Amino acid sequence: MVFKRFFDRGTPVDPPQPEVLDDDDAAADLTVAPEDDSHLPEEAPDRPWYERAAEVIAGGASTGSKRPGAMYGTETPDGPTHFIHAAGCHVVATDGETYVDCSMALGAVALGYAEPNVTRAVLDAVGGGHVSGLSSTFEVAVAERLCDIVPCAERVRFLKSGAEATSAAVRLARTYTGRDVVIASGYLGWHDWASDSPGVPEGVRRDVLRVPFDDTAALETAVRTAGDRLAAIILEPVVERMPTDTWIARARELATRAGAVLIFDEMKTGFRLAPAGFQEVSGVTPDLATFGKAMSNGFPLAAVVGQRDVMDAAANTWISSTLASEAGALAAALTVCEWHDQADVCGMLATRGAEMRRVVGDALSASGIPGVTLAGLDQMWLLRFDDATRERAFLARAAGHGVLFKRGAYNYASVAHDDAAVQAIEHAASAAFVDIQEAS
Repeated sequence: MVFKRFFDRGTPVDPPQPEVLDDDDAAADLTVAPEDDSHLPEEAPDRPWYERAAEVIAGGASTGSKRPGAMYGTETPDGPTHFIHAAGCHVVATDGETYVDCSMALGAVALGYAEPNVTRAVLDAVGGGHVSGLSSTFEVAVAERLCDIVPCAERVRFLKSGAEATSAAVRLARTYTGRDVVIASGYLGWHDWASDSPGVPEGVRRDVLRVPFDDTAALETAVRTAGDRLAAIILEPVVERMPTDTWIARARELATRAGAVLIFDEMKTGFRLAPAGFQEVSGVTPDLATFGKAMSNGFPLAAVVGQRDVMDAAANTWISSTLASEAGALAAALTVCEWHDQADVCGMLATRGAEMRRVVGDALSASGIPGVTLAGLDQMWLLRFDDATRERAFLARAAGHGVLFKRGAYNYASVAHDDAAVQAIEHAASAAFVDIQEAS
């Protein structure tokens, strides 16, 4: 059978149960070695993979945050850049070494890499034919689950990336209101409307007013500037910290008063801070929201969800993607929903994240190195360095001790970060800080 070697890599388990998930060994010991390496890329011991990538991939990596410069602060990296296998919270890199990963695919993986239940559900869906000229029943099933979970969700549309979802939300808002101007805060994807990058027409930029995170005065000024042309206020509600209640409440009030659409980008917060994301913990309900990342444990899926009347504006515009209802990623999302039904996954992420940042904080305090602070939420935390050279040294030395930390925001907790992983993080952080102190 074509999938046999994949099925046989993990130990078959029953659907997750709360009492099982509370056992660190059962929930998180998912580091399964492959039976063979016939599926892996060929080795190139005399030529680093990042050099090969630089010749054939524009920018060196298709995901901007995975470029060597983004990961290590230099285009000549002092750590691994490519992996050949991932399971639990571990990755095996092309150097043959196994690392504890604290980035968890930029927050896209919360349950652990190759989580057996998710993997099996995806392979079952793929084995049954994951696309056709008809819509998958998984599309309906997952949409129903999101409508049950998310306060603002009465309708759903699926896409494949976060950038697509936020762009769809903005188009829906503009179609619904018949207006053009958007007030935006946070990182909302790479599409033209959300970007100041070269290649974006000036005319597109003029209709987007950027405001700083948690700046109520700036938000109010932008609303006055937009006047009766305001279509939407779209916010990334958590940026390294929770926002003030005043900012979020004011955004809701201003959008309602202006007849504009309030949109929350829940890419990082959904199924991590809470299943329904920030709107669940804040009690403030937007008109539209976008989800992705941990919603499908790393499989390519995003969604825009929202109130019926706003979402039904889709009938008056065009939002479509050939593979939006591809069954594999939807099966992954359905399994993620089942996990959240049966266990307090977000509570587990908060607990594990708190342990991760505590041991790193203890290592930092013991080292006495100045100019380094811990920030963020327990589920998604970061190390901030005043000195970029010291940051690069820390990342390289920690990798040398078997742990991959994220440069900048964020380090993400996962269910798979068990006690052994936390101990490895503590050892690597301590050793890296000592190395830096001794070298200074």
